[in-house]
Amino acid sequence: MEQQARETYRALAERLLSAGSVCVLTGAGVSKESGVPTFREADGLWNKFRPEELANVEAFIRNPERVWEWYTWRRDLMSKVSPNPGHIALAELEQLLKSFTLVTQNIDNLHREAGSSDVVELHGNIQRNKCQDCKSLFLPDDPRAAMQFREGELPGCPDCGKGLLRPDVVWFGEMLPEAEIQRAWSEAEQCEIFLSVGTSAAVYPAAALPQIAKAAGAYLVEINPDRTDLTPLADVHLAEPSGVALPAIVQAIQTLDPEN
Repeated sequence: MEQQARETYRALAERLLSAGSVCVLTGAGVSKESGVPTFREADGLWNKFRPEELANVEAFIRNPERVWEWYTWRRDLMSKVSPNPGHIALAELEQLLKSFTLVTQNIDNLHREAGSSDVVELHGNIQRNKCQDCKSLFLPDDPRAAMQFREGELPGCPDCGKGLLRPDVVWFGEMLPEAEIQRAWSEAEQCEIFLSVGTSAAVYPAAALPQIAKAAGAYLVEINPDRTDLTPLADVHLAEPSGVALPAIVQAIQTLDPEN
C-alpha cells in the first residue's frame, strides 16, 4: 500500500475509533464480490422473463408457482456463495467500534453469515418467508412451514391457515418495511460517520440515507471502485472494492488499538 493510502486509512481509522456512532449502507457491489448474481442475471428458462414480471404481487397472485420456482432458483444460487472479506470486515467493525449500525439493500443474508448481529435489511431477506395475508415471518428451519416450493404443492401459512407463503423480499410496487426504513433514517441523522459501501447511491429511498447523514453533519465516506453521483458529496472516496478497503480499515484500527 502506498504511503498516501496508508495515511488515508490511518486518518479514517482514527476518526472511526473516536466516533460516537457509525452507520454503514451496503449495496449490491459488496455481494457481487462473493459471486452473488445480480437481480437481472439469469439463464435458461428465466431469460424469457423480465424481473419486473416476476417480482410483484400481481404476478404472485396470478401464478404463484412460477414466482416460487424463480425464487427457489435464486435461493439455490445464493446458497452456493460465502461471505467475502468485506462482509467479514464489517462484522469485525461492529465489535471494534462504540456504536455501529449496518443497513443493507442486499437480500442474500451474507452479512449475518459473516457474523454481523444487528442488520437493518431494507429490502428483506431471501432466506425468510412471510405470509402474503397475515404477514407472519418464518425462518428456513421453522418446522411449521414448507419453506420450499414443491411441484403441485404451494406453501401455505401455518398461522392464519389461508394465506400463501412468499419470500420475505420487497417487490416492485411495494413500500420498504416501515420499522427498518425508520430506523435507517434515524441512524443516518444521528451518526457521526456514514459509510456508503458498494452502492451506486441511485436507488431511492436508500440512496437518500448518505445525503441525510451529510446534511446532518456526518463525515461521509464512499467505498466504491467507480465514481457515483454521491462521490462529489463524499469527504473521502476510497476507490477500492469493499473486500480490499474494509479489511484495510480494520487493520488500521487494530494497529492504532492493539488491544482489539
